[in-house]
Amino acid sequence: MTDLPLLRRVLGDEPFAETGLPCVAVLDGRSRRIAVAGDVGYLQWSGSGTADSRWTGDRIGVYDRDTLRCEHLVASRYPVNALAFHPTLPLLAVGTGSYDGGYSFEGELLLLHLDSGTVVSALPHGREVLDVAWHGETELCLVLAPCDDWENPDAHAQGHTVVIARDSWGAVGPRNIGPEELAAPARPAERPDHREETRRLLAGLAEAAGRRWAPRRRVWAVESGADGRVLAALDGVLVESWLPSGEREWAVEDEEGGRQLVFAADGTSVWTNAERRMRRREGRWQRDAPRIARVALGTGEVLETLSLEGSGVLVAGGSRVVVRPSDRGHRRSAVPSTVFDLDHRAEGPEVGRFDLFNHPFPVRHASRPYVLVGTRQDAPHRDKWIVSLAADGTTRRLLPHSWAPQEHHFGGPAAEIGRSLVYAGAVHDGAGLQPGGAYVVRRSLDGAVAWQHRTDHPATALDADEDTVYVAHNNGDLTALDAATGTVRRRIGIEVDGTPTTALSLAVAPGGRLLVGTVDGRILEYVVSS
Repeated sequence: MTDLPLLRRVLGDEPFAETGLPCVAVLDGRSRRIAVAGDVGYLQWSGSGTADSRWTGDRIGVYDRDTLRCEHLVASRYPVNALAFHPTLPLLAVGTGSYDGGYSFEGELLLLHLDSGTVVSALPHGREVLDVAWHGETELCLVLAPCDDWENPDAHAQGHTVVIARDSWGAVGPRNIGPEELAAPARPAERPDHREETRRLLAGLAEAAGRRWAPRRRVWAVESGADGRVLAALDGVLVESWLPSGEREWAVEDEEGGRQLVFAADGTSVWTNAERRMRRREGRWQRDAPRIARVALGTGEVLETLSLEGSGVLVAGGSRVVVRPSDRGHRRSAVPSTVFDLDHRAEGPEVGRFDLFNHPFPVRHASRPYVLVGTRQDAPHRDKWIVSLAADGTTRRLLPHSWAPQEHHFGGPAAEIGRSLVYAGAVHDGAGLQPGGAYVVRRSLDGAVAWQHRTDHPATALDADEDTVYVAHNNGDLTALDAATGTVRRRIGIEVDGTPTTALSLAVAPGGRLLVGTVDGRILEYVVSS
């Protein structure tokens, strides 16, 4: 496989998919458009967090009301609180923002020009915008949250109502609204929850267009069966199966949804896991038991569910599958964690504590299980080595994870090619991810670097065959690298019907196919020419 052609088909393509879980929507009767704001989610779970760097999941989509086609899609730095179409101009006002958790109410007033797709942030500085409403063609009413709650215990229930006047709102530029125009006394202000009414509205619009609406998000894992069946794990679904015809065969629902898929040794079932978030009950933060289950490929029957004390990451290699503990509690514990061997239902060797930035290392096509292990028990994130797990329960250090001694590297997705590993990650910097701070590298098992490819955006997923390494990045790019030299063969921005999206999972599949699971719940199938 050497190239990335046009998209062949899309599975799980629901109306309004681009905006994820919707929070607010508004209709424009004049232009027959609908604006929808929602959240496609973080690119992080307890088994992996590197790809979430500088990511935002908040989205604003503008759709044709009759066809439900997405005309514009905008990423927002903050959650969206309110939307309002201008009464005559092709202009959408968007109020965004949230409390930062410790001091300030941050946000923006965005003006989306519907003729060009350009976006203007109009406020002079960050302010949470609770509500927006047009008063005729020249006046825009805003409700702003207080700047902070430093000396105001009522700040979370208050707002400042102001009316901004402009002769032509289409000519308003960045930071064009002056601070003096935002001065107003604080009064009680509601923060309504529009989610339920928005869901009813979207379901009704989809039904009127002859379609069904069921929001999907984040396809964390995608795999192809030998018979052409496509498997996926995603939010709200432990695992689902799609037939070669494109029909969804079965789905196993779950409170959180699956995060990984690993074929079991019997060839007729698949292991999958679902983490459980912390929840506050009776004044205490608690986490429900995780769900690690084996599911029959033919029927979707859950054949068994393991009872483990904490969350875990599935690690596969050869015909073996082990579970590496990933609970945050293991980072604070002085006791090294041990893997659990699913084949023998017994504890395996100690592998050190795990955190979601340093230690994720899912290796596709692995001949044996690989893990990242720090050399210091008190600081397991430091001096990490790539370690293999032998069938007899012993471990073997293969090579340092970082080939540059002056750089601290975070973990990421990987694949085994021959007697070498290709893996992605990011270089730690106290100021955050820097330009060129993300990488893909190919190294032999003796530590030699065959090549490295530097980029600005962390990888969300990686897979490879003997000729090509496919890498998805959190900016929406999909890159094909020459497996022998690391040179870029082709780079595309992932799109569905001209609207960009981002891959969260990849799988090279039989028959010259490449499967891509997206953040907005869809599964894309490319045919890769040779």
